[in-house]
Amino acid sequence: MKKIINAPEAFVDEFVQGILLAHPDLLKTPGDDLRVLVRADAPQQGKVGIVTGGGSGHLPLFKGYVGEGLCSGVAIGNVFSSPSPEQIFEATKAVDGGAGVLYLYGNYGGDVLNFDLAADLADLEGIPTRTVLGRDDVASQPKDRASDRRGVAGILFAYKAAGASAERGDSLEQVAQIAEDVVAHTATMGIGLAPTIMPTTGQPSFDLPDGEMEIGIGIHGEPGIRRGPLETADEIAEHLVQALVDDLGLSAGAHVAVLVNGMGATPLEELYVLYRKTHLMLAELGIEIAKNYVGEYATSLEMAGASISLLDLDDERLALLEAPAKSPFFEES
Repeated sequence: MKKIINAPEAFVDEFVQGILLAHPDLLKTPGDDLRVLVRADAPQQGKVGIVTGGGSGHLPLFKGYVGEGLCSGVAIGNVFSSPSPEQIFEATKAVDGGAGVLYLYGNYGGDVLNFDLAADLADLEGIPTRTVLGRDDVASQPKDRASDRRGVAGILFAYKAAGASAERGDSLEQVAQIAEDVVAHTATMGIGLAPTIMPTTGQPSFDLPDGEMEIGIGIHGEPGIRRGPLETADEIAEHLVQALVDDLGLSAGAHVAVLVNGMGATPLEELYVLYRKTHLMLAELGIEIAKNYVGEYATSLEMAGASISLLDLDDERLALLEAPAKSPFFEES
């Protein structure tokens, strides 16, 4: 696999430098560590800060959602690796405006450990924190173990809602409650068609024979619920959407937001083919799409595949999604 990189060990720092050089009006580093990015106007006095973080390789996730009406800061790890507690703490200090900081990130063991350690450091400095974990991947655990699910593309909805809540001046408890509410009403499932190649090793992140697909795959190549022959786009959408509808308990009259997400190497045209069937299927079920997103929102370098996310909407969740937001990778006016 050919890649446009220099030294593999410099890959993360160099693409972060590129982001900073391209968007100096939106992002900055609070110190010398390129693995910590915050809003250009951070800290915002009197407002809750929101810190996210995780491994590199998932742009726009995680660092792409730092900006107005979204997250306030991010701590960045190596490819598919957690940021350190010290980096998370640096981001926390840089976005603290005196109203506390929400940690909002995906449910992965290394991230949980390091964010918890950062919360201890913040507590010593008198910075109150709360934690909400994205856990929308319905394939990773059954419904009765939903608290153990992985966080994948659906965390976008939580970023958007929590960011809007913080922007309007809600308290730390209110922002955390809104984020938790959105997480609890979000479901995602994805399929993988081909692995990514790790920049440091040049090796694939998982093995998948030609002509096969993995249903329920994670964004690091974690196995799904089954592997089988490649299906048509309509068949894929039917499997994913039905699983999400069942998991959320949706019925006729419901309103949802839909996210059709590319994993990095799937053409936008194919994503719209998936959205077509998703739209038609939900319409047949009497479920109205009030908001839709189609594109790359949570990738895995050049993994081929896609995921579909649904958020069960009420009036408040929809209003929070529609609030203004702006980052280098996302804009809602």
